Amino acid sequence: MRLADEAEAQTLDARSRDLRRMVTDTMIKAGRGHLGPALSLIEILRVLYDSILAYRPQEPKWPDRDRFILSKGHGCLALYALLADKGFFPRVALDGFCSENSFLGGHPEALIPGVEASTGALGHGLAIGVGMALGGRLRKRRGRVFVLLGDGELDEGAVWESALAAAKHRLDELVALIDYNKLQSYGPVDQVLALEPLAEKWRAFGFAVTEVNGHDVAQLESVLSALPLAKGRPSAIICHTVKGKGVPMAENNPDWHHKNKLTADELAAVARALGDGP
Repeated sequence: MRLADEAEAQTLDARSRDLRRMVTDTMIKAGRGHLGPALSLIEILRVLYDSILAYRPQEPKWPDRDRFILSKGHGCLALYALLADKGFFPRVALDGFCSENSFLGGHPEALIPGVEASTGALGHGLAIGVGMALGGRLRKRRGRVFVLLGDGELDEGAVWESALAAAKHRLDELVALIDYNKLQSYGPVDQVLALEPLAEKWRAFGFAVTEVNGHDVAQLESVLSALPLAKGRPSAIICHTVKGKGVPMAENNPDWHHKNKLTADELAAVARALGDGP
């Protein structure tokens, strides 16, 4: 079975469903949000924050922390859910998402505890990560840098300029995670601007590369626990995912890239999918 097919078939456990409830509840209360992009990356963030990253919620600027950058900033509902879950800020703050007086906007900002960089203008996150990795090396810090990119984001030339710089400086403390759900805001990735052969592209740019089912927690833990993939080379982990994973009517459906109005039927379908409705 191909990894893309495995991602489609992956059954979600209780923790993954609970995190999705946090995301959908936040969006429903706000009346808007990028749901599809957030649901495709929850397992990636879950494993990072549960098992891999070194961080201190009560000391977000701890110098030796690992840095995580959500370059795909429109997927921020998932990041906010994990940061609240880990105690960077109270869960009740999620209720104010995108409201006038909230610090949680539609894209991450560095003023939010636990957010390393303001992102959302696609293509910038890897460059920021390269700078952080170089800065950490110069300061002899132990922390690693993880950057999560969307597949549509790879259309941006700045991504590949940054990849060249990462390889030049042999930044094996840098990890690029690609949320490869194969659907961007206005169509399938392979129709908008085909990326394949994607793994070979990253290898050609000097990265050590592996591919995983991005919804398989065990696979993610195994790969992320064994970093770097190769000494002296930055790592690229291509995560095969499903846009809208966990809400059947949203899966692989570009209409759910962003929602600002939800009908009663849609609300009921979301509740049923996550075990909260008849």
